[in-house]
Amino acid sequence: MALSIGIVGLPNVGKSTLFNALLGKAQAAASNFPFCTIEPNVGVVPVPDERLDVLTKMESSAKTVPTAIQFVDIAGLVKGANEGQGLGNKFLSHIREVDAIIEVVRLFPDPNVIHVSGTISPKDDVETINTELMLADLQTMEKHVPKMEKESKTNPKLKPVAAFCARVKQHLEQGVGARNIVTTDEEKIWLKELQLMSAKPILYVANVEATQLKDESALVPLRELANAEGANLVAIDAKIEAEVAELSPTEQAEYLTELGLDEPGLNKVIKAGYKLLDLITFLTTGPDETRAWTIKTGTKAPQAAGVIHTDSERGFIRAEIVGYHDLISAGSMKHASELGLVRQEGKEYVMQDGDVTYFKFNV
Repeated sequence: MALSIGIVGLPNVGKSTLFNALLGKAQAAASNFPFCTIEPNVGVVPVPDERLDVLTKMESSAKTVPTAIQFVDIAGLVKGANEGQGLGNKFLSHIREVDAIIEVVRLFPDPNVIHVSGTISPKDDVETINTELMLADLQTMEKHVPKMEKESKTNPKLKPVAAFCARVKQHLEQGVGARNIVTTDEEKIWLKELQLMSAKPILYVANVEATQLKDESALVPLRELANAEGANLVAIDAKIEAEVAELSPTEQAEYLTELGLDEPGLNKVIKAGYKLLDLITFLTTGPDETRAWTIKTGTKAPQAAGVIHTDSERGFIRAEIVGYHDLISAGSMKHASELGLVRQEGKEYVMQDGDVTYFKFNV
């Protein structure tokens, strides 16, 4: 699926370091000066899913294929970006093109790494970025609202849309991001069509040093801010994660044990990012391959079949489905079927995360 997450933040907070860690290689330049990144770096990252390894072993699959999401490393924003400061207009245009945002916030203390404002203040940094996004959105709405009001005079059906756009503009003027505006289901569609940056779902990633992973007191202000927005927060040491990502699987396991971590922090970022895009995974498994497939939450069975092949959607008959945990408890697909755990689902079935599926269709 062509869905992407933009990595944003102030300069020198560790965006490119995080991006390189996600890719497991130094694709993006990461240097100690502002605007090291100009053009966005793009990378596709597999989504960690422990279920794949279990199913692969159960079915003795010849290969395992995870699903993936796209990350975009976007240059640092500074105060005044909406007015073009620090090439802000160019960088903001890159944010408009992504589907969701990861905002990297610096908490690590390092006198050798420049902070653009001279001091580490997570709440101020978040306010700077979010304000710039809202101000840029306000510029958009100042042009859009008069246009909608004019069109609604000749087309009365557009009056509710025009009124909603005026309300969005008012909220932005009051410093309320578009994602925090209470909307009806219909208004959600109108909001999405506006493509406002402050309406995009957001995940905060606190870039900390190793000691701050064990003592989370430094995270409290940022966590409170994220909670107030209804956003998630993940804390990682991007520098260590970048080092770990370049190790072999065996060396990674040893290093993580030394650090007292059960999994790389990157896995938490990727999984949280996947959830941020409102995605779920269904699974197919057999001797040839075990594979994860990406769909939006709420997708029905025929459309899920179409993700595998368009013919599967056109000729959809039914889906044979067993929940992942039911399958593992049964020990095999054959035993799951004997226990009556494999369900026959039709065209109206809404797919669930972890559905192990076989589609029946006419060619």
